Amino acid sequence: MRTMTLVGVLLILLGVAALVYHGISYTTREQVLKIGPVEATKETTKTIPFPPALGVVALAGGIALVFLGARR
Repeated sequence: MRTMTLVGVLLILLGVAALVYHGISYTTREQVLKIGPVEATKETTKTIPFPPALGVVALAGGIALVFLGARR
């Protein structure tokens, strides 16, 4: 498989994943209170969003690279 085609397939997969998942979520824990052996923590869920345009651009670029790679 040629390099251009391989990069195109990877871009297609990343584009589809960006359109399906819309972002990455993760949880952080913070210590709110500590008095002797007693501790209180708070869990916060944060999300890093993926813009839909990013997925569309990656998908279109991947398709273009696959066609260009197959043409050569």
